[in-house]
Amino acid sequence: MNIQNAQQQVDEWIKNHGVRYFNELTNMAQLTEEVGEVARIIARRYGEQSEKESDKDKDLGEELADVLFVVLCLANQTGVNLQESFEKKLDIKTKRDHDRHHNNEKLK
Repeated sequence: MNIQNAQQQVDEWIKNHGVRYFNELTNMAQLTEEVGEVARIIARRYGEQSEKESDKDKDLGEELADVLFVVLCLANQTGVNLQESFEKKLDIKTKRDHDRHHNNEKLK
């Protein structure tokens, strides 16, 4: 599945199950909440914080998918073609960062 197809799938889901999109500010708040859930899992599972028993069954993949879903909603609502934007950004990063990262002593 490419990003454009994912945007279409989310749009169809919203139309068939979600009644309508939440407004952009609500979705931004939801995105922040979902990113917080990802951060909690990573901080406790991979970081130095101990993981609470209630968090051990949390699925990082599902939480990342929640983040992606809300990002796709925001893109749809604001008319952003994420496929084009991602390809453009990847090209920019490739040209800009290739030598920079290879020459970064911290990464060796």
